Amino acid sequence: MTHVEDELNSQPECWTRAATEAAGLGGVLPAPGERVAVVGCGTSYFMAQAFAALREGSGRGETDAFAASEYPHGRSYDRVLALTRSGTTTEVLDLLGRLKGRTPTVAITADPDTPVMAVADEVVVLDYADERSVVQTRFATTVLTLLRAHLGLHTDAAVADARAALAGELPEGLVECEQFTFLGRGWTVGLANEAGLKMREASLSWTEAYPAMEYRHGPISITTGGTATWMFGEAPEGLAEQVRSTGGLWIEGRLDPLAELVRAQRLAVAVAAARGLDPDRPRHLTRSVILAP
Repeated sequence: MTHVEDELNSQPECWTRAATEAAGLGGVLPAPGERVAVVGCGTSYFMAQAFAALREGSGRGETDAFAASEYPHGRSYDRVLALTRSGTTTEVLDLLGRLKGRTPTVAITADPDTPVMAVADEVVVLDYADERSVVQTRFATTVLTLLRAHLGLHTDAAVADARAALAGELPEGLVECEQFTFLGRGWTVGLANEAGLKMREASLSWTEAYPAMEYRHGPISITTGGTATWMFGEAPEGLAEQVRSTGGLWIEGRLDPLAELVRAQRLAVAVAAARGLDPDRPRHLTRSVILAP
């Protein structure tokens, strides 16, 4: 078993622990009414997108998500939340250092022995969700579970669905597809983006991701036999039928959307195996992007 397989299989246990811990972090994580920016890079950026949509959509306050390198320094925020598994990513550290003494910052990381501990005002450490694999799985979903629980939006049903996602068979014909498109709405757009990234990283697949209503505005033109379109959450009316009419494979997400992401992680590993690739050693990637001064 690869590291990434072992780590993605441990997600239900990690989620349960994170949901329990969230209750004690009310004074650290963003408070209701605060204007918040959430930042990250790669997978963490997509989790930031999901949380930002969840928080603002639940009425907790205006919430924006940015790649750390694209943070708008001309805007004013009450708090900046940074997501960084390694605690060493250059763009995140540079941003937190620049904000120190100006804007309160909180970082969520997996490693307490990294530079982020010194540059963030507050740090939440999820060391039990750390990973050996370059490809992120359990840290990202555990962070989002922690934040969903902080908002009061996590339920035990999500953990049960994650177990179902790990135990069930992948849809017939999915692994053999040549192209994959992931769709989301609201907070699940971030999950769709992350599913596409997992497929690219682990299996070198041709993947795309869009807000579901945008799919009709051009991207559906590539859909045909041998392609798959996977919906995270409830699909817009008529879209499933429109995709099926092209000959493409339609995958309807029936589980909690975060558990659907677990299924997509499994797909990435399965496609990698079918192509003779090692998902623990993705091409051109390292565990953290650390730029030379």
